[in-house]
Amino acid sequence: MRILKALVATAVAAVVLVMSGCGNSKATYNKDADNVEEFVITLYPEYAPITVDNFEQLVSDGFYNGLTFHRVVENFMAQGGDPKGDGTGGSEKTIKGEFSQNGVTSNTMSHQRGVVSMARSKGYDTATSQFFICYGDCSFLDGQYAAFGKIDEKGMKVIDEFLDVERELNASGELAVPKTPITIENAKIIDNSADGHPRVEFTVSY
Repeated sequence: MRILKALVATAVAAVVLVMSGCGNSKATYNKDADNVEEFVITLYPEYAPITVDNFEQLVSDGFYNGLTFHRVVENFMAQGGDPKGDGTGGSEKTIKGEFSQNGVTSNTMSHQRGVVSMARSKGYDTATSQFFICYGDCSFLDGQYAAFGKIDEKGMKVIDEFLDVERELNASGELAVPKTPITIENAKIIDNSADGHPRVEFTVSY
């Protein structure tokens, strides 16, 4: 059973968070949503300073406003931040992948429930704007993706509710594509946490 779980984890990692290409057209707002909720991401520049700086800049520029969470997989993760809305887009700027397989050993942040990390394509330095939020223990991704933030349990209740949205299969055969858009209505930088970490607040509708 342990071997099977390891094989499944490896297979999932192979198709996870893959993105390619760039795009500038943004998804439309979801005006017919039943729910509008907020969650806060606390950022950790001590682990991934380049990633945090890029994320904050995109938020400040309003890049995420109107985009969606295009991939929601139970017991795995919710992925968003793609201007094309299908997993193939991103912002114009690529950044260094701050994880150990890319020579950044200082990023020891593990992919656990609530952790936010950057999606990328096959190249190590290909992350742009897409990010994902872990639903549970995704530590098999450690060292391969740049974890840079965390959502507390209050916020994760919102992320958990994404799973209540009816989904259909994506090209990889995952039950992952929301039939009703999960839209980022607004993303903004808010006051630092009590211990001085930068924070970003997302308002989402679904």
